[in-house]
Amino acid sequence: MLTLNSYAKVNLYLEVLKRREDGYHDIKTVFERINLSDKIILKPRPDKKIRIYCDEKDVPTGETNLAYKSAKLLQDEFNINKGVDIKIIKRIPVGAGLGGGSSNAAATLSGLNRLWRLGLKREQLSRLAARIGSDCPFFVYDIPFGLGRGRGERIEPISSLKRTRLWHVLLVPKIKVLTPRIYKEWDKKNTKAALTRPEYNVNILTSALRKTDLLLTGKSLFNSLEPVSFALQPSIGYAKKKLVRFGMEAVLMSGSGPAVFGVVACRKRALTLYSQAKEDRRFRPFVVRTK
Repeated sequence: MLTLNSYAKVNLYLEVLKRREDGYHDIKTVFERINLSDKIILKPRPDKKIRIYCDEKDVPTGETNLAYKSAKLLQDEFNINKGVDIKIIKRIPVGAGLGGGSSNAAATLSGLNRLWRLGLKREQLSRLAARIGSDCPFFVYDIPFGLGRGRGERIEPISSLKRTRLWHVLLVPKIKVLTPRIYKEWDKKNTKAALTRPEYNVNILTSALRKTDLLLTGKSLFNSLEPVSFALQPSIGYAKKKLVRFGMEAVLMSGSGPAVFGVVACRKRALTLYSQAKEDRRFRPFVVRTK
């Protein structure tokens, strides 16, 4: 049996570039791994069955589960005649733009690589992870910050931030957001001539993060999907405004939402803001940091 932590992520920068012919979108994104995590428990089976067990009713336990897909992919690719019971203990909110499902899939790939003694290198696991989901390769890389290109699956570690550790207050509205719908609406609203463009670039953002310059960080954070998500789900925009009203200078929606986070200077400040945020029952608040 093997027990693994499956960490969440936030996107500090997410620029949607264009829709691809395969239906996905080319993006440029900065991932940050955070210490909010699920537990993945892998228990070998003598037969070839793959079973998913989860304490969260919104998580599928059949073939659509990304952890299931990871195990099945390894079975098929390497002719594995063993099965596995996968227990997922959820703490990452489902469908919140925090990459919980993708992280579960990546943890399962890495764990079964050990359990089944496949000997796969990180690059091999990353290529397999990309077949499961666009966010999965970032979690395979086991790094605190990464630049994602392509549809997000081409990962480059951001070495200038390897010692940087950020504190966040995270607000998750108690709603569900479907990522395909958000991108579909983005396609409708953005022509090639009228794309939402960032004022600052990734290099400026990483420099601001390294120096813990919250004012410049706030100006450099960017997410192309915010206008669409805010229009479809006004509570996301309200969550962002709430963090701004708390005095936070660097606030952004993660992924396609609905999670919104703010960057703060220290743990003490994060806990103070958390105590204020938890009074509003419309949101699930968390204090998290870079992992």
